[in-house]
Amino acid sequence: MGSQKLSTLAFERIEPDKKGNWVNLAENQWDELTPVADKKTKSAKTSAQQKALFKLFSLGVKTNRDDWVTDYSQELLGVKTSALISAYEAERNRLTGQVNRLNVNTLISYHLKWTRKLKRLIVDNRQLVYSRTPIRSSLYRPYSQQFTYFDSSLNEDWYQLGHITLNGPNPTILLSGYPSQKPFQILATADLWHHDTLDKTNGLPLYRYTSSGERVDNITDWGLKQFQSHYGKAEKISKEDIFHYVYGVLHDPVYREKYALNLKREFPRIPFYPDFRAWADWGKRLMELHIGYETVEPWPLERLDTPDEKARAAGVSAKAILKADKENGIIRLDSETQLSGIPAAAWTYRLGNRSGLEWILDQYREKTPKDPTIREKFNTYRFADYKEKVIDLLMRVTRVSVETVAITEAMKSARRATEDAA
Repeated sequence: MGSQKLSTLAFERIEPDKKGNWVNLAENQWDELTPVADKKTKSAKTSAQQKALFKLFSLGVKTNRDDWVTDYSQELLGVKTSALISAYEAERNRLTGQVNRLNVNTLISYHLKWTRKLKRLIVDNRQLVYSRTPIRSSLYRPYSQQFTYFDSSLNEDWYQLGHITLNGPNPTILLSGYPSQKPFQILATADLWHHDTLDKTNGLPLYRYTSSGERVDNITDWGLKQFQSHYGKAEKISKEDIFHYVYGVLHDPVYREKYALNLKREFPRIPFYPDFRAWADWGKRLMELHIGYETVEPWPLERLDTPDEKARAAGVSAKAILKADKENGIIRLDSETQLSGIPAAAWTYRLGNRSGLEWILDQYREKTPKDPTIREKFNTYRFADYKEKVIDLLMRVTRVSVETVAITEAMKSARRATEDAA
């Protein structure tokens, strides 16, 4: 091949797609589908400029100091954030009149977890005062609630969360971000969420709040008209119905396989399936499961306790294990307790590289904190303190997983004639 002349070689002409992609080109009707969200609609000043289903979307909170401002224990979180603010105030008082944006990096003491925002605050001589008010429940990772100190001074970025989460629960569709090498992920919450709850997590809330605090629909009038035009006004489609329809379609295995490349590159687009009500109902049920996972009926897993006599004789807790044996439907929690009877379907409900159950096991493991101060002074987490809670959570998320898989399996046989004809 090295001796061939260039003029004798056959070439294939490749044209980039509309988004400038040269490789892994997706051949489908993606551009003909209805956009879920886009930056133009987000920044639009008038309703006439809105051309997507959702007006507002936002990344989750990025703290850049999770070890300090998140915790399973509300009490310990208060202790940590109070200590953090006290250390900052000591530095502020020490450096008052000396520090500026040019010398801040050389004058500050690095026993604190500094970020660009905190450096700006100390340069501005901004006083910080601890309060319990900012402590909020948040979805830290899939099926893992933690308390978060939701404060604009100690969180690096809120993005648009001030218009979404400040006025109580707000049902929100969470999507993994793009560009991404991972498969598309989707979940729902009514609480605050984090930038890494999924992967670069964007949220599409049902409602948004104006600067004056008024709650308004986040589904656009343009979006409602698209559905009414397609299905007819006799269908009596509401904006909340559209919210559930979107959640249902984004769980559709056929849709996700067909548009897998597109979903790694941009916000989803939505087809109009023939049976609107079926997809809206599926989406509503999935959202009830995923938001209310802590209150669904527990799956009847079998618990086996075998005393760890060695640990008991030493007066210490059983050794935490938190490992799954998927083939045999078993989870070993620690050296004393295992759960069995986990249905095979429960492992097939996945968010990224883990099943819902595996996310729980990962988040409740005993880990050494990266921050040296946290490691030295506040490393009090022990699985034994949360063992009963985790057992209950695993039983409930088993129920959520099995029912989610049953719904997505039912979706596979649904009619898609409208989309196929597009």
